[in-house]
Amino acid sequence: MAMSIPDQRPASEAAEPAQEPPNPPSMKAAHEVGDNWLGRALRTVFGWKAGSIRADLRTALEEGAGAAGFSPKESAMLRNILSLRERRVADVMVPRADIIAVQKNIALGDLLKVFASQAHSRLVVYDDTLDDAIGMVHIRDLIALMTARAVVAAAEAGGEGGEPLSTGLDLKAIDLALSLSAAKLVREILFAPPSMPVIDLLAKMQATRIHLALVVDEYGGTDGVVSMEDIVEQIVGDIADEHDEDMAPGVVRQADGSYLANARASLEDATAIIGPEFDVGEVAQEVDTLAGYVATRIGRLPVRGEIVPGPGKFEIEVLDADPRRVKRLKIYRSLDRPARPRVAGAPSGASDPTGSRDQSASSSSDPSQAPTES
Repeated sequence: MAMSIPDQRPASEAAEPAQEPPNPPSMKAAHEVGDNWLGRALRTVFGWKAGSIRADLRTALEEGAGAAGFSPKESAMLRNILSLRERRVADVMVPRADIIAVQKNIALGDLLKVFASQAHSRLVVYDDTLDDAIGMVHIRDLIALMTARAVVAAAEAGGEGGEPLSTGLDLKAIDLALSLSAAKLVREILFAPPSMPVIDLLAKMQATRIHLALVVDEYGGTDGVVSMEDIVEQIVGDIADEHDEDMAPGVVRQADGSYLANARASLEDATAIIGPEFDVGEVAQEVDTLAGYVATRIGRLPVRGEIVPGPGKFEIEVLDADPRRVKRLKIYRSLDRPARPRVAGAPSGASDPTGSRDQSASSSSDPSQAPTES
């Protein structure tokens, strides 16, 4: 009779099941890449070696669109896709100052006027201030509500022995004084921090089917707003519909060699138009627009008529501004700037601030001379 020999190993060791040795990292990576049919296809077509598909694709794009077999548009879109994961919500959002929003108690008639004048399909809805956003309203919901009530009113009028309406709609029955909150048209809106990756917000929008997100800071204040269209434009470029108007260039060269600029024009666009000598240096890492550069340069918001030293030999004159923002600027090289009248009794080189303000006022009175603020 066979005798069983007891297990002499410690109980803790005996209880552990036998484990297979883990695959080396190189074998695991090769297995994952090998299972990727797209990776195999790209390597077959372009003769790439096994490795990072992202790196291989980026290398192919750097060699030129023709060499990689892509058209220029395809190449540009692929570059945008590769760089999308590096972008944050703060990079693509519409800033707070440009948000079109309505108060929750706005009358439906006034809401119609806002939709008509702003050409947006979605509007942010807030309670007391923009920092108390409660959702959004979609123009389709508003039209659906008005149509449903007009249809019901027309049917009731025809059923009471009256003459039926040919259109089947009794628009007079719509109460345009009804408030937005009472009509219950406010939809949910997403909230996102400025540091959130754009690609994560896009995935969240797809999952929730909510295409508008409010960007909030660490204190709950509103920084901006992002729509799905804003994110898609990061890949395919600007999308203009039937209601979008052609925007005037942000920076326009004048006959005298100076430049009239919308203060919200980007530093990148300004450098592209003025030239590489208009290099703001490391400030470009902190601000994006000419207005931001001017405010950073002097440490405060400038006033109208003020002249701010620019990069190199450039000077920037504030043509239009209010206590909240800078609107229009004039950029010129210091040698091209006309001499300012001196104040009586003032030392040589001192300019007349009243004269500067008069000049800026006369310059800003002609809107055809400057780019329109978007």
